[in-house]
Amino acid sequence: MASILIKDTTKEERARIVAESLGDEYSTGCGFESTGIDYQLYIDGKKELRDLNMEANCGFEVAHPQERDSEFSCSRY
Repeated sequence: MASILIKDTTKEERARIVAESLGDEYSTGCGFESTGIDYQLYIDGKKELRDLNMEANCGFEVAHPQERDSEFSCSRY
């Protein structure tokens, strides 16, 4: 799998990565707004996808907290 890090991709590639990840939802005009995550920050090269997704996870309650990996703990934010 190719790297999706900002340093390894162009803006166009990042836009394609986001569009492909969101699938039909993106192409129907809903864009990424419906996810609650500002993927434009990734597309513009300001924030890595991993960071955006980890921050978003901090806003949601986990159904099975005992299964949550401690690496993704929200306590660091």
